[in-house]
Amino acid sequence: MMSIPLIFLLIGCCFAAEKSASYNVDPSETSVSGISSGGYFATQVQVAFSALIIGAGIVAGGSYNCGGQMSYTSSKHKVYMISGTSDSTVGVSVMTQLYKYYSTDGQFIPDSNVVFKKDLKSGHTFPADFDSAESQISFTTSQAELKGIDNDIPTRNAPISSTCNCAFDGARAILEHIYGPLQPRNNGALSGKFIEFDQGEFIASAKVNGMSTSAWVYVPKSCTDGATCKLHVAYHGCVQSYEKIGDKFVKNTEYNRWADANNMIILYPQTVATTSISGGASLPNSNGCWDWIGWYGTDFSVKSGKQLAAMKKMIDRITGGFNPIDIPKELQVTAVTDNSVSLSWKPVSSAHGYNVYRNGGKVNGATISGTTFTDSNLNSGSTYTFTVKAVSSSGSESSASNSATGKTTGESPAVGTPSGLIVTDTTSNSVTLKWDSVPVITTYNVYRNGNKVTSVSATSYTDTDLNSATDYQYQVSSVKDSVEGDKSMTVTTTTLAGSTGNDCYDESNVAHVAALRAYVSFGYTFALGSNQNMGLYSMLQKTNLCKEKDFYYVIA
Repeated sequence: MMSIPLIFLLIGCCFAAEKSASYNVDPSETSVSGISSGGYFATQVQVAFSALIIGAGIVAGGSYNCGGQMSYTSSKHKVYMISGTSDSTVGVSVMTQLYKYYSTDGQFIPDSNVVFKKDLKSGHTFPADFDSAESQISFTTSQAELKGIDNDIPTRNAPISSTCNCAFDGARAILEHIYGPLQPRNNGALSGKFIEFDQGEFIASAKVNGMSTSAWVYVPKSCTDGATCKLHVAYHGCVQSYEKIGDKFVKNTEYNRWADANNMIILYPQTVATTSISGGASLPNSNGCWDWIGWYGTDFSVKSGKQLAAMKKMIDRITGGFNPIDIPKELQVTAVTDNSVSLSWKPVSSAHGYNVYRNGGKVNGATISGTTFTDSNLNSGSTYTFTVKAVSSSGSESSASNSATGKTTGESPAVGTPSGLIVTDTTSNSVTLKWDSVPVITTYNVYRNGNKVTSVSATSYTDTDLNSATDYQYQVSSVKDSVEGDKSMTVTTTTLAGSTGNDCYDESNVAHVAALRAYVSFGYTFALGSNQNMGLYSMLQKTNLCKEKDFYYVIA
């Protein structure tokens, strides 16, 4: 009989956090905050990735020690700083140095963009406004952790509280300063989910480098449903990781309540304690602090630093599903006939128009200006599935709406529809397709991007002479006695990036634009020809572009 301890051991060893997902998050709406070592680390993220971060909230943190080596000028970041009057660990004098770094001495950020709240009657804590004694967690930072780390930090034992009921909502103050007026926070049951994800995929040897193999993210239902959302990254302090205090920091700072009502995802990266000396550091990191002194390498405060590089990957993953226009909602079938299905949906305020998709393939030619559409010339007695995408003024599409299914009246056609269409192989200039056979059918039509490519008798086809690094959509239909049935569901694939290897340029996005290898749209850089997104238009953003042919470049 298996023992109970062994059962729990097996459960623990076999559990794996899920892979981090991508959401429709605007990368230009990314901000950070942190307390104590998390405050120091938030400043490092803000400086190292200044072109990406729009603002920061620093609670009981200090200045960036390598700021003089960074190209960080004329920033429009919004910064909110909080220092408790009873904080003897990172006191007001330390945060004053940070204020000078931002504003008066460094003059990186206009005075009007920096708020320094230093009259809060609290200790070394994250201020909140709640009435729950269970949410107040206290612990102690050891003398060994503080001694000799930074001249600004006093070497003493100091009680640190994760959150306090200070009658001051720190989360609101930080978020509202960065993003502007907010909708009232949700004080009831949250609509979204706390998701534990695999943090280890973003950093090699995670625990050796002071990061847990798992972390947490709060995703409101609106963001799961596809709304355009923002991202705020909240860094805990020393002894505040999940390893030390469970989910108390993740759930008790009030960030989630504001996020739930304001289309905002909150990312909670996690550290772990390390007891061995690594990266040339003179002290172990036994309290699981974020690396603001060089425990895991001398490049800890720049982009190549192990923890900073992992953070950039996590942010890129979460914002990877960005689509700059909202999704149409409440698509429904309003009427059917023998050969048509009529649809309607709710308007999207920022939409220039709409595209309708039937079984995955686009139906309309010109963009639809209204919020109704009738799809005609359909087969009788047949079932069709529709979605709608909003179209921006620049021509980009939103993600698909909810699906709506309608069946035309009358008798079903005799010609069946192919199923099981898949892509079995992709090269830089070809795509191979395969699908299930339809009884008594000997001919199939293959469609690429809505246009007929060929007719074949087999249930596979290789489409050649394609452009590299390009998206293609395919459908297949059956033909019997010159009567064509309905097109199959659509499959989408992207050809591989091909390169001669001789015409590649690893330069900044600004240099690529200047050399006419790329162009700029809405602050982002796109490769000429392939239109691949290269990230922000910035000297700090580098991309390796390869020339495929005249006026056509792809990301290597």
